[in-house]
Amino acid sequence: MFMDAGHDDSSVLDVVSERFEPWVKERILQDRYLGWLAVIDGRVVAGLGLLLLDWPPHPLDPGQSLRAYLLNMYVEPGHRRQGLGGRLMDRALDEARRRKIRVTALHATDAGRSLYESKGFKATNEMFYLEPEPIS
Repeated sequence: MFMDAGHDDSSVLDVVSERFEPWVKERILQDRYLGWLAVIDGRVVAGLGLLLLDWPPHPLDPGQSLRAYLLNMYVEPGHRRQGLGGRLMDRALDEARRRKIRVTALHATDAGRSLYESKGFKATNEMFYLEPEPIS
């Protein structure tokens, strides 16, 4: 997924892979990470995660203290443009609605932007800051 998005530093991706499993296990146990997989012929070909975040009251949804964040959306190249990603997104957004969460965010690659827009996502004014060096 990250390589397709242009992150090709294998040493960094190795660290991400090593640290992701314990991170996601903990959040699954806390009911803060939900995931869906598309399986064809016994093989996972697509996946999507929904992270539930504590969020202060906000004008977009002043009554809710949670926000949803979609992440880890990926469809294997041979299975793209068949509706799998859209169906996974529908499941995740349905779950957010079930939990009465109105605000769902994500970060889009250029390849995924049209799918997200078709589901009603809008570009926002979010900005991103990154420390120049890792913090020890």
